[in-house]
Amino acid sequence: MRKSSFGFWPVILVFAFVLLVSGCARVTEGAKCVAGVSTQALEDKRKEAIVKTFNCDYDTCYNKTKKILSNSGNYIYAESMKKQMIAIYLSFEDTTAIGVFFKIIDANNTQVEVSSASTYAKEYIAGKLFPAIEKALRPEEEKGQTDAKEDVGSK
Repeated sequence: MRKSSFGFWPVILVFAFVLLVSGCARVTEGAKCVAGVSTQALEDKRKEAIVKTFNCDYDTCYNKTKKILSNSGNYIYAESMKKQMIAIYLSFEDTTAIGVFFKIIDANNTQVEVSSASTYAKEYIAGKLFPAIEKALRPEEEKGQTDAKEDVGSK
């Protein structure tokens, strides 16, 4: 009887492939997890998210939030208007993952959810993001009046 020159390699490769494509997670999510950019953990933590509803349509809320996060030194590593989410790291150096999810309540109201495995990161981002969104949504006249009142009160 002649021995095969391949040995067990084909069996091992087939077994590895079956393990890779089977299971609970899709292959793409598994690859993202290995690369460190998966958003599945953030989605799983949504039930513990800090939530606030804003008086604006989804597109406005999403775009203003993205701009605020970008200008605040956070690193956006994943975003999808279709999935209604933005995933960020606290900074380029601190890769604590935070998810900002959006839920359309109606044509003029959008709910924003800040989710993270880290309670500190979730509270920190929500504490900075929510007031910044409120300020960005205020009419220009009101912003000027409020800023003037803040200047007078600070002296």
